Amino acid sequence: MNAPSGACNSLVLSYLGLRKAVGYLGTALPFVLAFGGMLLDGPGIQGSISSYYYTGMRNVFVGTLCAIGVFMLSYRGYERKDDIAGDLACVFAVVVALFPTTPHGTPSAMDKLIGTIHLASAAAFFLTLSYFSLILFTKTDPNKQPTLRKIQRNKVYKACGYTMLAALALMVFRALLPTNIAAYLDKIDPVFWLESVAVIAFGVSWLTKGEAMLKDET
Repeated sequence: MNAPSGACNSLVLSYLGLRKAVGYLGTALPFVLAFGGMLLDGPGIQGSISSYYYTGMRNVFVGTLCAIGVFMLSYRGYERKDDIAGDLACVFAVVVALFPTTPHGTPSAMDKLIGTIHLASAAAFFLTLSYFSLILFTKTDPNKQPTLRKIQRNKVYKACGYTMLAALALMVFRALLPTNIAAYLDKIDPVFWLESVAVIAFGVSWLTKGEAMLKDET
């Protein structure tokens, strides 16, 4: 009887480890790109996380997103729609990595098309991640009384999910501003900071799901 129980515990630990790995990657990405970019390309930060594709941190940017995509593909939830959400998140993450944002200067028509695909995929990626935090992670077994820690974790999930949605909404709002106002705001790199907030919220949500924090007491 011990072998099946031990195997089950091993699978649970592996699954929690996968969730934590996703969380660590997401939480660390903005910091690694920013500081790595300063070391390789000089002081200052890029206008967006996606712009690091055109710096010495390209491989880190692409590799991290592809790794997150693989982890998301491995996600298995309680229902089929949970699995579909993980598969979609994988596709969106890989597309964001392989279809770069529109470069500065005088981009060609193809550059603009690829950039549009990038933006649409990035928006879909954050929407999917918000769905994970707000809908999937907050599920509770109806036959069990939620623990105090579960209630606390649900608050974290909701905070992270709404933070991602708010950051995405503000990025859309910035894109709709008149050119002169947008150019003035871009002096403080709002897109980079909003993307960073969203990515960190994603990471915190998955770290919580992986029981790196607010773990149920045994």
